[in-house]
Amino acid sequence: MHSAQLLDHFQNPRNVGELPPPAVTVEVSNPICGDILRLSVQFADDRATAARYLTRGCTASIAAGSALTEWITGKTRAELSAVNAGMVENAVGGLIPESKHAAVLCVDAVKAVLKAAKDDHRTRT
Repeated sequence: MHSAQLLDHFQNPRNVGELPPPAVTVEVSNPICGDILRLSVQFADDRATAARYLTRGCTASIAAGSALTEWITGKTRAELSAVNAGMVENAVGGLIPESKHAAVLCVDAVKAVLKAAKDDHRTRT
């Protein structure tokens, strides 16, 4: 049913937790299934240097959050803005149709981080 990659991220999640400020932290949810993803990203200049996550949700959402944090680390803001659900699905070895919402939740979180980082930068300058 689930890929070996997805099960590995679920059973051995990477980067669980939160980063302290000045990391950008956002929380997004899927109102239909109730899954919640809290994503923290630390930036240095234009690059994500660390990412952590907390999630309440299904196996796929937990695994996708783990894979997402690995993918985020080292990316520029421009690279992050190119994230899409297919990239997240590939990072966990594919998702069954009933679990595709997990990839969308991850994309929503990255978009929210980028928006919050942009808004935060405006208030500091």
